[in-house]
Amino acid sequence: MTRLFVLIAAIGALVVGAMQLSAQSSSAGWQTYDAAEFTMAQNKGKTIVVDIYADWCPTCRAQAPILEELRQQQQSDDVLFVKVNFDEEKAFLRTHRVPRQSTVLVFNGTSEVARSIAQTNRARLRAVVLGAL
Repeated sequence: MTRLFVLIAAIGALVVGAMQLSAQSSSAGWQTYDAAEFTMAQNKGKTIVVDIYADWCPTCRAQAPILEELRQQQQSDDVLFVKVNFDEEKAFLRTHRVPRQSTVLVFNGTSEVARSIAQTNRARLRAVVLGAL
């Protein structure tokens, strides 16, 4: 019986590790939100695409491959892609009046130029982001 529990625990650890690796590789190229870096990028007039996500959010998971595709297509020194954790960055949410996860914002410098909330339709989400770039 003890061996069975050890085996189950080992399998569980492998599954969790694989999920974490998958999450890390899917967000490669995205910058984790840092208030000072975000403000500096805004002041430099950069275009910033912000993905406000939560790990537990199914809508966020549906948006992730679409946003990653956009990030890969729009690689440029002038476009910054930033992930904001909905559960951790409450000051950002208040400042930008974001009521929920699965929100995508696009800034041109300090001005918000586009906002999409809970959009999982590939064509519509791409149109919002690309229209603001």
